[in-house]
Amino acid sequence: MTKTVTDTKPVVISLIALIVLWAAAAWMGDDPSVLPAPGEVWRIAKAETLSGELPHHFLATLRRVVFAFALAMGLGCAIGGIMGLSPRLNRWFSSWLVVLLNIPALVVIVLCYLWIGLNETAAITAVALNKTAMVAVSVREGVQALDPKLRDMSRVFGMQRSAVLRHVVLPQLWPYLAGAMRNGVAIIWKIVLVVEFLGRSNGIGFQIHLYFQLFETGYVLAYALSFVAFMLLVEFALIGAMERRATAWRRQSAGAS
Repeated sequence: MTKTVTDTKPVVISLIALIVLWAAAAWMGDDPSVLPAPGEVWRIAKAETLSGELPHHFLATLRRVVFAFALAMGLGCAIGGIMGLSPRLNRWFSSWLVVLLNIPALVVIVLCYLWIGLNETAAITAVALNKTAMVAVSVREGVQALDPKLRDMSRVFGMQRSAVLRHVVLPQLWPYLAGAMRNGVAIIWKIVLVVEFLGRSNGIGFQIHLYFQLFETGYVLAYALSFVAFMLLVEFALIGAMERRATAWRRQSAGAS
């Protein structure tokens, strides 16, 4: 418990310092239409929350992020795992991943809207396709980096497949999965904003588009930062906790040595 508090303290101090810098920049600029102060943005966010507007659009964006993230991670892990285990398939299809990695997100979004229509299916599909290749590459590299000695050891001791997956494979894959998850969450929600900006009638991106047209910088920041705050919570409360649990064996090994 004490170690967790110690690890969290620098994060909190760093975020406070960032807010102080923001406040100083707003004070020096002295133009709320360009950069409103943190207090003004907080006031707007509070008012939009009490009116129900911010929760409504926040939940719409969150739903798209969750569905797209789950789809991208599922497909990416499956593709990356298969290519990592099969050098032949990797040689044949690695170029496909390169092509997918280099197609601009905007092109994928526009094509999905043209082919599928301006609906939720197209929005989620576009976001997931933009991230699937990145996840596949990360997982493929992780599978190829698995230590064959540990695999042989598990066979010698007659470990069940579920035990091998939990105690041998996943701990080695976790750094690659954590990287894919962190990048996935960050990139997916940004792409969701573009999807909403271009073709949805709700969500954080839709609201940003609306207030961009009205030149309301404070409202743009209030809606954007609401989801940024949520992403920080997910990073430190969920992904960070999963990472600490998955890599506990490394800390124990280091302590024993």
